[in-house]
Amino acid sequence: MAVDGSSAEFRRHGRAVVVGASLAGLRAAETLRERGFAGSLTVIGDEPYEPYDRPPLSKQVLLGRVPADGTALPRRRALDAHWRLGVAATGLDLAGKRVRLADGEEVGFDRLLIATGTRARPWIREEEAGLDGVFVLRTVDDAARLARRLDAGPRRVLVVGAGFTGSEVASACRERGLEVTVAERGPAPLVGALGGVVGEVAAELHRRHGVDLRCCITVTALGGDAAGRLRRAHLSDGTALDVDVAVIALGALRNTEWLAGSGLAAGPRGIACDAGCRAFDIHGIVTDDIFVAGDVARSPHPLFGYQFLSLEHWGNAVAQAEVAAHNMTSAGPDRRPHLWVPTFWSAQFGVNIKSVGVPTMGTELAVTQGSLTERRFVAAYGCQGRVIAAVAFDQARWLDFYQRLIESAAPFPPDFPTVDRRPGGLRTVPADFPDPALPSHGPTVTLSGYSPSEQRITFTPARA
Repeated sequence: MAVDGSSAEFRRHGRAVVVGASLAGLRAAETLRERGFAGSLTVIGDEPYEPYDRPPLSKQVLLGRVPADGTALPRRRALDAHWRLGVAATGLDLAGKRVRLADGEEVGFDRLLIATGTRARPWIREEEAGLDGVFVLRTVDDAARLARRLDAGPRRVLVVGAGFTGSEVASACRERGLEVTVAERGPAPLVGALGGVVGEVAAELHRRHGVDLRCCITVTALGGDAAGRLRRAHLSDGTALDVDVAVIALGALRNTEWLAGSGLAAGPRGIACDAGCRAFDIHGIVTDDIFVAGDVARSPHPLFGYQFLSLEHWGNAVAQAEVAAHNMTSAGPDRRPHLWVPTFWSAQFGVNIKSVGVPTMGTELAVTQGSLTERRFVAAYGCQGRVIAAVAFDQARWLDFYQRLIESAAPFPPDFPTVDRRPGGLRTVPADFPDPALPSHGPTVTLSGYSPSEQRITFTPARA
């Protein structure tokens, strides 16, 4: 393996800093050591805990099967790292190669990995968000607080948003025997991730399990009593609900604010990087010593039209962290791209839901195995005549096959015989995703100046 002088020196005596004591941060740190990095290693995290696993928080922890503090991630090896936990990174001096911390200290680095992930999007009004009984679910502390409140047996739980987290919370509440109302702005649960056709199947799952599902509706206000306890939710159709608990499940915000003014291309959609995980600066030029991994990263993927993808997936965090750490310790010719095919899984209402590829890029959908009415099926998504993704409800064992179709740019609709295709054939229908032309919360980039020597980029993160 070719190793240039700077990479060899970095391996022996360099200073590596990981910002984000997360799944991606931990796996990157382990990979650095596995690849022979013998220099100093510092891991910085804003929470006071060592890295823990997040998927159980909305499932086993809410069901009381696993304590919130029992979700620590297993270690693959000893790290010999300096842990700076419970202190957030507040700034980055790109030229001076220093990370500023909330306690006023600064940490120097030779190569930096950013894996700051996401946080839960809070309720829109701070006063209402502070009512006793209003929760979000992202951290181990969030899960512990919510589980304790569910243990107390609230009269009704309101879940605001029917994405994966909201649906899993609703499922856990029903399994506990609690009354649940789900308020979803779209026409069906999971519609933003899997489209309207599969969303209707998810809606049927909610209703069959006793969820009071209300779609095409928003929560306009949360009201409390004189003691500051949540008592009522007002909906956009003019109705109101008496509720003791509201779980805000409106998606995630990427933790990039601390990079404002640093010169990195960081904003509400994440930190832009190349396929080798190297961050871009605001001019679109790749940096040499700043790497990004996990939920906060946006990188191009050749299989999906080189679109910049931000993937909030457990497997992506691991794979991207390993590639980033490999490239941090490698010379240019030995660096490799992050080409992980996205996968995702969820368990809700007794159904195992898994996907592979990027369903949101699909324009058409075909049920290739099983049937929607039985809620046990595989559906393939097509884009420009090729298979782009697949989702399985209780049929996950087939997804490796569909991944190979995606990787080989197989034609859509797929043409192969199966043993469980239902009468009616392979009829394709629109995937029915929400209109992408609707306003987004993207950052604003403006270009000023006429001659090449005068042109300047201004990068303005938009409001979250």
